[in-house]
Amino acid sequence: MTDGNGFQRPGGPSRPHGLNAPDGLNGSHGPDAPDGVREPDGPNSPNIPTGPTNPTGPNSPNSHVSLSAQGLPAWLDPVVRAAKTVRPTQLSRFLPPESGAGRQSAVLILFGEGARGPELLLMERSGNLRSHAGQPSFPGGSLDPEDGDPLTDGPLRAALREAEEETGLDPRGVQLFGVLPKLFIPVSDFVVTPVLGWWRTPTPVGVVDPAETARVFTVPVSDLTDPGNRATTIHPSGHQGPAFLVESALVWGFTAGVIDRILHFAGWERPWDRTKQVPLDWRA
Repeated sequence: MTDGNGFQRPGGPSRPHGLNAPDGLNGSHGPDAPDGVREPDGPNSPNIPTGPTNPTGPNSPNSHVSLSAQGLPAWLDPVVRAAKTVRPTQLSRFLPPESGAGRQSAVLILFGEGARGPELLLMERSGNLRSHAGQPSFPGGSLDPEDGDPLTDGPLRAALREAEEETGLDPRGVQLFGVLPKLFIPVSDFVVTPVLGWWRTPTPVGVVDPAETARVFTVPVSDLTDPGNRATTIHPSGHQGPAFLVESALVWGFTAGVIDRILHFAGWERPWDRTKQVPLDWRA
């Protein structure tokens, strides 16, 4: 069944209960994926294992964290395809250094189903933080040594661990199904692996540490695709990027850039007014 916003969804929704910076992501101006750019046998990173995720938790002894697209709702099919086909240069002009330098990190892009259909999990950083205070973001952070190899399943473990630490979600209810190409945030030196997840068994979420997180919330995908909720942010440095005005929050920077590209390559994007501008100040 297709809803009024143009993306495929299953017939009956079930109800589920940060890294951010000016980023240089292409926004809505990147090229479409050309025909034939496909990796039908696996996700973008061929070194990440596939198969069911071990239900004992991301960092439990002998746990096995991997990717599986089995049993996903049909409306996620375009996201699965995009994860297999999109190229790094179609997401950002800033790519990880060839030398391997940079702070390895991961974010969890978690899709669920709420009362209003498909949705994304976001959090808002505490206003007391020295960097990126008050900015909405995906759950995520730097890889720890116990997360494992950053070239294999390390980013998967880190994304789940950070999401649990920041939002309190139970990682056993999350099915990881894909990764996007690694991206680079020059201002913070982060090399970020966006990890895609399906909230198969939702659990309650909320602020775990008020010193780091102000709130945890979900945003309906229909609100993200609504042209009335879209804008272009203008930073005093001259950087421009896509933004979303949703859930009483301005989502911009790295997080908005990734969401923008997912909507675009999944075919969910609707025409919106790119001349609608939201100015940022130097503290952003």
